[in-house]
Amino acid sequence: MHLKAGKSQTTKGIWMARCAGIEPCTIVMDLEGTDGRERGEDDTAFEKQSALFALAVSDIVLINMWCHDIGREHAANKPLLKTVFQVMMRLFSPRKTTLIFVIRDKTRTPLENLEPVLREDIQKIWDSVPKPEAHKETPLSTFFNIEVVAFSSYEEKEELFKEQAANLRQRFYHSIAPGGLAGDRQGVVPASGFSFSSEQIWKVIKENRDLDLPAHKVMVATVRCEEIANEKYSAFVTNKDWCELEEAVKSHLVPDFGKKLSSMLETCISSYDDDTTFFEDGVRTAKQKQLEEKLLQLVQAAYQLTLEHIRSETLEKFNKAFDSALSEGQGFSKAAINCKTSIMKLFDEHCKGAVVKQADWDPSKEREKLSLDLDAHISDVCNAKLSDLSTQYESKLKEALYGPVEALLQATNDETWPSIRKLFKRETENVVAECSAALSGFDMKEQSKKDFSSKLENYAIDLVEKVAKEEAGRVLYLMKERFTSIFNHDSDQMPRVWSGKEDIRAITKTARLSCLQLLSVLAAIRLDGDADKIQETLILTLLDPTKVAVKSSTSNDPLALSTWEKVPASRTLITPVQCKSLWSQFQKETEYTVTQAISAQEANKKSSNWLPPPWAIMALFVLGFNEFVTLLRNPLYLILIFVGYLLLKALWVQLDVASAFRNGFLSGMLSISTKFIPAILNLTRKLSEQGQTPNNPQITHQHSS
Repeated sequence: MHLKAGKSQTTKGIWMARCAGIEPCTIVMDLEGTDGRERGEDDTAFEKQSALFALAVSDIVLINMWCHDIGREHAANKPLLKTVFQVMMRLFSPRKTTLIFVIRDKTRTPLENLEPVLREDIQKIWDSVPKPEAHKETPLSTFFNIEVVAFSSYEEKEELFKEQAANLRQRFYHSIAPGGLAGDRQGVVPASGFSFSSEQIWKVIKENRDLDLPAHKVMVATVRCEEIANEKYSAFVTNKDWCELEEAVKSHLVPDFGKKLSSMLETCISSYDDDTTFFEDGVRTAKQKQLEEKLLQLVQAAYQLTLEHIRSETLEKFNKAFDSALSEGQGFSKAAINCKTSIMKLFDEHCKGAVVKQADWDPSKEREKLSLDLDAHISDVCNAKLSDLSTQYESKLKEALYGPVEALLQATNDETWPSIRKLFKRETENVVAECSAALSGFDMKEQSKKDFSSKLENYAIDLVEKVAKEEAGRVLYLMKERFTSIFNHDSDQMPRVWSGKEDIRAITKTARLSCLQLLSVLAAIRLDGDADKIQETLILTLLDPTKVAVKSSTSNDPLALSTWEKVPASRTLITPVQCKSLWSQFQKETEYTVTQAISAQEANKKSSNWLPPPWAIMALFVLGFNEFVTLLRNPLYLILIFVGYLLLKALWVQLDVASAFRNGFLSGMLSISTKFIPAILNLTRKLSEQGQTPNNPQITHQHSS
């Protein structure tokens, strides 16, 4: 800044321009003279305002003084110096400023003699200026660096003047470097905030308010740092690398995500630091923190997606590793622990690669979620494996019990239920032992293993009960089948021929007794081995004829009940009342078979006695002697009789007369009547074929050749 003290005012207002060719960038301001006649003696408002503005924004102030004013009490420069020192007191925290006094039109008096006088005058002026209580004893050097230079007269010594001006100009190169003109400056406003800062300072000065430079510095730093932070944030949002990374992380896991993102954030924050280096540190740091928070808030979604990708991929790898370990025969619990441990380590390693060093984000929640997902998957696989084991061993039990139990119940005898119990115990123990060996690979409590084994045992019980209920549901059919089998077959399982010697009553009783035994076996489930009297009750009630009178009285009828003695309802398949009803229906449906057998036996007896008695034969011989003699005298009759005999014999064989009449006369006649015409036709056809056959096949063969 250049302040002038002179006789006439050549500059009006405040002018600014950049110094050409001086590094670093230097702005020069030219202010009005302080003693010009244009504004008058009383118009000091603008003078003080401009001086305050100059001191607030400038690092170096050049003050022009005439050489002949040095040492004079009423020199023109004294009002200027008073003004400078007075406005300095209005600054709450004055910045240290370099004052360069430029002595114009230097005389022959050496500068070494002029400078002490000038410094003494300056000190007197400083001492005479009223100061705040805090700065009563503050020396001049605290606020100002005093420099004195002298210029010869431009009109008399132009070349020397230019040389001296060039030397002073040279001192402005690198003026802010240590040892330079402004090397110890304080409270610097960066160039990017200079325009805004100057505008705000002048606004405050024009409103005639006290200028609080520290507060102003904070305000300028706040505005500019926030603007710079917003610029950096906007630049980061539109950054190509960030946009590509953000888009990529939506679909898959990006390798070195944390390293890439940290580098981008570091670049952005470093750029902010570079642009805000000279702003107030507290504001700069606060705005930097806000910028970091905004950036981290922006990228946190991508970080969370990365963690989700890591969790998803590690979970998928766990599934494959776990399935592979199980398929290789590794124990379930061991495979689960090993795979989970390795996968959690892998997750931690991937999370390290996703760490953003500017943030203190903790992936523990995702880690905990992954752990829960792994536990849930292990639990699901465990349940599925246990379900498969249960199904597998239930299938084995079904294969081992269903068919054999069904066969034992159909082929009932006194040892049916003991055999079923023995089979049940053997097969169930074998399957439970195999299952216990298979469960050893699972980390299960003993009680859980016992419950699993109990479940298999209960399944086996339910299976036997199911088969028993199915057979009990078709007991009538089984009884009829058994009755038919025993009644129609002998002890060698050969079909019976009712020749007349068989005891149908005894056979019927034996068959019914066996059927009654079948009914008693299927009447209740006897897996517990408890004794009961079902069979005895059924036999005594339904087969013993001495109990007919008892049957007629329902009050004393053992079968007129809904439960069996000593048999719980849960084990009852057929109640006593149902047994009585089934037996009655069974007798009715098998009665026809017995009747048919009796009829066949009677028919067989009759068929075996088809010849007439001996006396009838003797009567026929005596009475038919004349006819017999006639036949002997005429051989043609014998031939006709013989031919007739052959025809009748052929018809007898064709019609199977003996078998037809075995089941009774009426049924025999009906059977012969239906087969008589076809037998005649068949016999005629055979005779015709025999008549057309050549007698000598050899002659026929010769003719044909």
